[in-house]
Amino acid sequence: MALPRFLPLLHRAAWELWIPLPLVAALFWTTGNFIAAHTLSRPYNSVHKLQADKQLNRRLPVTILSINAEIDRSVGVTTIFVNTSDSTLKKLEYEFPVTQTSQAEAAIAQELAMPVENVRKLISYRIKN
Repeated sequence: MALPRFLPLLHRAAWELWIPLPLVAALFWTTGNFIAAHTLSRPYNSVHKLQADKQLNRRLPVTILSINAEIDRSVGVTTIFVNTSDSTLKKLEYEFPVTQTSQAEAAIAQELAMPVENVRKLISYRIKN
């Protein structure tokens, strides 16, 4: 007697839809896993290989406003702060393992690709002992 009362309840709950739904979900899951495993295990032959040992030598056209150098003789390092007029690149910071002013000027001139004379006009020093 309980079975006939249960069947109309199942019919109202649309059991025709809910019973095959887990089967369809399992089919999608299995197919998706198979396709993902197949795609990810394929070898990828690229003509352009990643080269991590090269540095980019891209120069940005910025106007340098000032160069501040802080020479720390106890550590043997010169930290150089470059202020620019560019809105996206306001400050640059470099660190060189030199303590002489001429060496620091040469290093920053080489890094910024500008003449040493221009560096001497813009640079100011702070020496820490």
